[in-house]
Amino acid sequence: MGGQVRWGLLAVVALLSMPVHAESLRCGGGTVEEGDSRVSLLQKCGQPQLQDSFCAPVFQNRSLVPVPEPFASNAVPCQRIDDWIYDRGPGNLMATVRIRSGAVLSIRHQRQPQ
Repeated sequence: MGGQVRWGLLAVVALLSMPVHAESLRCGGGTVEEGDSRVSLLQKCGQPQLQDSFCAPVFQNRSLVPVPEPFASNAVPCQRIDDWIYDRGPGNLMATVRIRSGAVLSIRHQRQPQ
């Protein structure tokens, strides 16, 4: 039983020591990663198949409390978020690239855009 515990602990340590990688998107012009600029994304991957934008609420003092009305619409505008969807062809998952403030915020791969 002691040997099984040691092997279990060894497996857990090995899994925890593996590096964590952020998502990336490989295109004909290169690889796009989180933090890359919108211009870099366009240069490497071209225009997306679909685009969507929405206005994310702005939070006050780094809390989970959004800025209340009427300040939210007048004094503190919302922050524009863009979702660009790339269809990478048959056999590949679609990629949704989320852009905030001109930079890639996240990259998600899925069968259908959400």
